[in-house]
Parts: sequence; structure tokens; C-alpha cells
Amino acid sequence: MDRTTWVNVMSDGKLSGEISGGRLTAETYAENFADLHPPLTQHEALVEADRCYFCYDAPCVTACPTAIDIPLFIREISAGNPLGAAKTIFDQNVFGGMCARVCPTETLCEEVCVREEAEGKPVQIGLLQRYATDTAMTQGRQFYRRALPTGKTIAIIGAGPAGLACAHRLAMKGHMVEIFESRPKSGGLNEYGIAAYKTVDGFAQAEVDYITAIGGITIHHEKVLGRDIQLNELASGYDAVFLGFGLGGVNALGVPDADANGVRDAIAWISELRQASDLSGVAVGRRVVVIGGGMTAVDAAVQVKGLGADEVTLCYRGPQERMKASEYEQELAQTRGVVIRTNMQPKNVAVEGDRVTGMAFERDGETVLIPCDQIFRAIGQTLDGGVTGASGLELAGGRIKTDADGRTTMAKVWAGGDCVAAGDDLTVTAVAQGRDAAESIHGALSA
Repeated sequence: MDRTTWVNVMSDGKLSGEISGGRLTAETYAENFADLHPPLTQHEALVEADRCYFCYDAPCVTACPTAIDIPLFIREISAGNPLGAAKTIFDQNVFGGMCARVCPTETLCEEVCVREEAEGKPVQIGLLQRYATDTAMTQGRQFYRRALPTGKTIAIIGAGPAGLACAHRLAMKGHMVEIFESRPKSGGLNEYGIAAYKTVDGFAQAEVDYITAIGGITIHHEKVLGRDIQLNELASGYDAVFLGFGLGGVNALGVPDADANGVRDAIAWISELRQASDLSGVAVGRRVVVIGGGMTAVDAAVQVKGLGADEVTLCYRGPQERMKASEYEQELAQTRGVVIRTNMQPKNVAVEGDRVTGMAFERDGETVLIPCDQIFRAIGQTLDGGVTGASGLELAGGRIKTDADGRTTMAKVWAGGDCVAAGDDLTVTAVAQGRDAAESIHGALSA
């Protein structure tokens, strides 16, 4: 049996191929996609809040991209005032609920927690933040009202974290906001690109509804930049424009047979999974290779395994210490049955006919062939083409160039989130940039 034939045969002698997710029981699906971090009870929240030292000049605040006053909101929880804690959080981060679920706290606020330094066990800041924000959202408690109307209207492209954070802050100032979103639902990657086990029970849409309840925000769905709307026209027709549309393009794998049947974009697949009404109907391979080293790669790999794939291998081109996924995310993948292999440089896709049978990598001067029937590429995204023809808009490193306030080089246009050169592909950073751009826009319109 030659190598090409061998890679298309399972260890049990059966031909490989895509399978239905329905191999597992309903109970197993529920377990595999259950809430990754179950919420704290009131008693647990009070006990955990008691662990905080309420540090002066707390390092956790400095580590938070949105600069939430973490010691203050934890003290409010400790005093039995979770609604006050929620307001402290929302004052800085209107997406405090989502960030409590998906923010890599292990590399931000919790990493620098004094308890972590002293004991190796930080205060569970993320779970405490979730406790407070969930309390407010469950009760439908709103903390902000719109100021008197200014007569100004701002166009926002993208109803993701950056766009909605910008919209909410502008609405607070009394401006009208019109958002143009390319997808059928709002939320951006919170709705379409994050692992299902991190945001269960339709939380992404519940948060969108909570944020837009302030009023003054109109969202137009399925409006694509470059097709239905043009940036130059928006800039001339509105008082200001904010670009928060993320990254719509996908980096190419750049190897022979990269378009073979069975090669998928991880973000697109996660999007399909997030919108599926029945997980048992989502098809996955038996042997799956995920190429990449970031959060998206881990999210894809863990979910593929959770749907019933027999073998899932995550391959990263560099050493493990350069992987963008945190150590916690890497450990999560491994505990869920994902094998992580590093220093694996993609070489070519092995095919039989037009169907994937394996993935070849270069490692330490040798070729390593991993048998598989499905490949996911999670190797980064690129700026979509709809914005590149806009007059006066300068790019840097393939993303939109902005100053510290989010101003682009195009008059009346600001930007933030993953689409800008200063972005780091984190929800919390996108929120901070949208919020700060809104303050800059308001200042410009009030001058």
C-alpha cells in the first residue's frame, strides 16, 4: 500500500470521510457544549469577592484594555450591591457581560492579580464581572439615558463590539446613530465567531438588545460595504462615520491543493455551527487537522472534537510559546482530546481525486504527513475589499491607519476594532476603541 492510499484509510480499516454530527447522544452534545465557566452563585460571589485585596493603584485595572475599576466593582459585590458593580463595569465597558465570558483574563487582569503573584490563584475577576452584569441584564436594569438630541447623525459600518460600543456612547451623548451591518444578525464575532460553549443560551443577541435599548440606534442588516453602501457617500451624507466592520477576508493557505474538497475556513465553519439549531446535523470529519495557533484555531478544534470527530490535531507553524492562544486555551484543547503539534510548516494538501486525504507539513527538515479527511485553516484574516477604494483612507500593515483617538486619514471618518492597525483581535480592545472613538467624534461635532 503506497502512502497516498494509506492516508485515506482509518485505523479500523474503514474509508475516512465526513460524518454527521449525529453520532453522539443528545446528553453528550449538551455536555460537550455546556457553559465553559458556569456562573457563580450569590454565596460563591461573596466568598470570591472577599479574596480581593482592593489594591491601591491596582495592576488589574492597568491590565484591562477598557480600564474598568476592578477593585471598586468587587467591593460593591462584597457589599451586596451587584447592580452598583454592574454600573461600574458598564461605565467603561458596555460589553462587560460578553467580555466576562470570552476575555482572556488569564493573560490580562487575572495574570497580574496580587493573589496570582502571591499564591498562584488569582481572584476570579471574570466570573465576578459576569455575576454583576448578569444580575443587571436579568433584571433589565438600564443605567443610561440619552442626552438631549444634538441633531447630528453618525453612520457606523459593522454591528460588532466596536461598532455597538461606539453607537451606545454616541447615543448617550444625544446623537442619532445608523448602523449598517452585512450579516442578518448583529453582534459581529460575538454572534458568529466565538465557540458556542463560551456564549450559551443566545447571550450574544440578548446583549445586543440590552445595549440598543438606550434608543437612538437604528440597525440596517445585510448592507454590504462596496455593494449596498459606499464609504465616500456615507462620509458626505452623515456628520461622521465610524468603521467597525472587523476583518472579512481570510488568509490563503498558500500550498498546493488548498482548495480541495474538505478544506474549510474555520471562522466560516464556526459561524455555521453557531447558527445551527441542531448540533447533531453539523457534519464533521473523522480525522481533522486544524491549522493555526490562535483562539479561533482552538475554538474550531475543541468544537470539532465535541461534535464527535475521532482525532483532531491542531498544527502551528512556530514554537508553542509563540501561539496566540493562551496557555489556558491550549490546556483546554488538550483536556478535550485535541493533539497540539508545533513547528509544523504547511507543505501541501494530500488528495485523492478532489477529496482531502491528509495534510503534509515540513518539520525539522522532514515531511510529516497527517492522515485526515477535513482541514480547517485558522491562519488569520484580512481586510475586506469594500473599503480599499475609498478616497483618502490610508492603510498600514493591511489594516486601517488611525491615530490614538481612532481618526483615520479620511475626513470625518473614524475606525476601531479588528479592522485597524492598532487592533489586537480581542473583543475587549474593540470595545475600548469604539468607546474612545465615540468620545472623539462627540468632541469634534461639539467644537
